[in-house]
Amino acid sequence: MLLLSKKQDWLGNIRGDLLAGTVVALALIPEAIAFSIIAGVDPKIGLYASFCIAVITAIIGGRPGMISAATGAMALLMVMLVKEHGLQYLLAATLLTGVIQVVFGYLKLGSLMSFVSRSVVTGFVNALAILIFMAQLPELTNVTWHVYAMTAAGLGIIYLFPLIPKIGTSIPSPLICILALTAIAMYFKIDIRTVGDMGELPDTLPIFLWPKVPLNFETLSIILPYAVPLAIVGLLESLMTATIVDELTDTDSDKNRECKAQGIANVGAGLLGGMAGCAMIGQSVINVKSGGRGRLSTLVAGVFLLIMVVFLSDWIKLIPMAALVAVMIMVSIGTFSWGSIRDLKSHPLSTNMIMISTVIVVVWTHNLAYGVFVGVLLGSLFFANKLSHFMYVESEFDEENDTRTYHVVGQVFFNSADKFIDNFDFKEAVEKVVIDLHRAHFWDITAVGALDKAVIKFRREGAEVELIGQNEATSTIIDRFGIHDKPEEIDKIMGGH
Repeated sequence: MLLLSKKQDWLGNIRGDLLAGTVVALALIPEAIAFSIIAGVDPKIGLYASFCIAVITAIIGGRPGMISAATGAMALLMVMLVKEHGLQYLLAATLLTGVIQVVFGYLKLGSLMSFVSRSVVTGFVNALAILIFMAQLPELTNVTWHVYAMTAAGLGIIYLFPLIPKIGTSIPSPLICILALTAIAMYFKIDIRTVGDMGELPDTLPIFLWPKVPLNFETLSIILPYAVPLAIVGLLESLMTATIVDELTDTDSDKNRECKAQGIANVGAGLLGGMAGCAMIGQSVINVKSGGRGRLSTLVAGVFLLIMVVFLSDWIKLIPMAALVAVMIMVSIGTFSWGSIRDLKSHPLSTNMIMISTVIVVVWTHNLAYGVFVGVLLGSLFFANKLSHFMYVESEFDEENDTRTYHVVGQVFFNSADKFIDNFDFKEAVEKVVIDLHRAHFWDITAVGALDKAVIKFRREGAEVELIGQNEATSTIIDRFGIHDKPEEIDKIMGGH
């Protein structure tokens, strides 16, 4: 059962959480609007989602101080659904995404993060950065020179403002960028696209809405192919973000509780007219570095965000799109792991291949889940191949007793089974063969099958075979699946009845 966290999570850092939450709320507005535009929906869809997801995860999330809202990773997966079927199907997919995530939480799939290697995480983050940058390109094509000038000016403000002593670090530079470019556009009456041109902004608090879609299998067949990747990508990014915040704050978090909380937050977002979201790596880092540690910082971020957009929507409509493009380019640059390029020279080839493959698949398919799947699969194959190299067999011959003893060392499984077989000399004429398994471990039925093959081959050559030194796990799997000591099973394989 999900319970409210202890008092320390809420009241242990009030001043730091209030300040950090306010900073995050200011930085969330342009990102929520920009992500809405990426997904092809009105800005209010992302803003409502960001409010709802931040508030719910603040209360029941597994990671205090982590910021969850509408994100680029999720928005990128919604584009075709919105384009082909419209907003109502997106809301239905958001609800289903939440339900799937809650189920994942109860199945304790949060622990599966241990299978995602650091190279996959790096590839995931780099691909996300590239996709966010690519999503800005439509705003920079077939436009007047004013747009390029404003975007360049915005990037200049974002990166140069923090260099100003004292004030530069106290106010978020993306906010200064937005205020400055909006003022310039208004003063000089520059005719460029604004947020108001992109869609409707909220002028009221969100209300309960059930998606207007028919409840049948046809609807399910439309939204399920989107909901599953949304659920997986949302949890991947959330759990990766939780791990990063764990390291930054030197604390632990409940990953399975986070799965449930993200799911409930997405159900809430869908019912309040918002899009699916997840934890935000960039905003969570901003929150922690601004002094946010507790749940109060996430709650303040969500509530303050909604208050600002509802009561200041007439001003937000005037923000030039060039300012948001500059902010999103900053997000993509900040998200990309530039150190991973430098590390290509020093890291093993297999690690580099996993990272690069993850990036290529994600950018090619525009689906972060596919990239992570490929990365994990490659990582598993490389690990299995590496592990198989540590399996070897030594042998010694006792002339007095005419006995050949094979000492098996290492892990015997599907990838090392053939190597295990190749180490035996079946043509050697000996009276007895001893296979010593003291320093070996058998993992699967392929390994057991290889042992059966070796024992049966030696017996065909007339040698007596003895197995010694099996540990408990190896003995159990050999007893259960091995056939070399079961004549009736051997007869079946040889064609007898």
